[in-house]
Amino acid sequence: MRAPTREGVLRAAEKVAAILPPTPLLRVEIGGVTVWAKAESLQPVGAFKIRGAWHRLTDFSDEERARGVVGVSSGNHAQGVAWAARELGIAATIVMPSDAPAVKLDRTRELGADIVLYDRAGEDRDAVAAALVEESGATLVHAYADPWVIEGQGSSGIEIAAQVAERAGGAPTRIVCPCGGGGLTAGLALACPDAEIVPVEPEGWDDVRRSLEAGEIVAVEPNPPPTACDALQTLATRPVNFAVLKARVPKGLAVSEAEVRAAQRFAFSRLRLVIEPGGAAALAAALAGKVALDGRTAIILSGGNVDPATFAKVLASDN
Repeated sequence: MRAPTREGVLRAAEKVAAILPPTPLLRVEIGGVTVWAKAESLQPVGAFKIRGAWHRLTDFSDEERARGVVGVSSGNHAQGVAWAARELGIAATIVMPSDAPAVKLDRTRELGADIVLYDRAGEDRDAVAAALVEESGATLVHAYADPWVIEGQGSSGIEIAAQVAERAGGAPTRIVCPCGGGGLTAGLALACPDAEIVPVEPEGWDDVRRSLEAGEIVAVEPNPPPTACDALQTLATRPVNFAVLKARVPKGLAVSEAEVRAAQRFAFSRLRLVIEPGGAAALAAALAGKVALDGRTAIILSGGNVDPATFAKVLASDN
């Protein structure tokens, strides 16, 4: 597998810009400091994952397009791959957990993809996907361990750099981002090499944070706690991601479930945005005072695909 590059990020950014407008960069105050919230939740599929999927699938050969694509996702990458596949006329099959939010399952089907469900607790999703690839000859597009996907996610950083420079008078000093497997984090590190990149994970699922501390890939510990951040439930980052992370990202952070809920409520009340739990992780770290903030700090709101009833409960709660 080739390594992702900044040149690849720039090429991905050009491809994304040709079909999608930049997502808004919204000014908001946290603790009296102006920061900038990147609303990736407003993408056509409700999450940044459309970027990596588009970059990957548009680089398929004619033969690869004819054989189709297989993706593995709890929902946001699923929708990104399904959207790109529909636009390009490629058959898509997505392996998704049976307990994925209904809104993510429904929208993936609406985009025309076939869904194969698996049990998150008892089955290996990568093994399920590998069997499908073996049977069909389709190309696997991994949710984060793919150089094209990493480069595509990094296109958000190219947008952020231009937007912060225009509105705040200089390049971003820091980009705080939700982190699952490290695809977005690695892409941002390539896109904005002079900015501090801060990945944020849910407590108990902070394998990237622990891997950065250890200097080697460390998996999530056995029996991790339940988390509402379904989009960030990855057991371990991969070598293609960690090669970028260990060279460019000094540390990661973890946030609690209560801090995530508080961030969802903040985004709704201050920014008028619906943000899913995983998409609110970076904002949660900022609100909890876990990361330094200044006038050129960007915070990525990575997704907004949350079931209405679940979101309503979060808004009605005060903890």
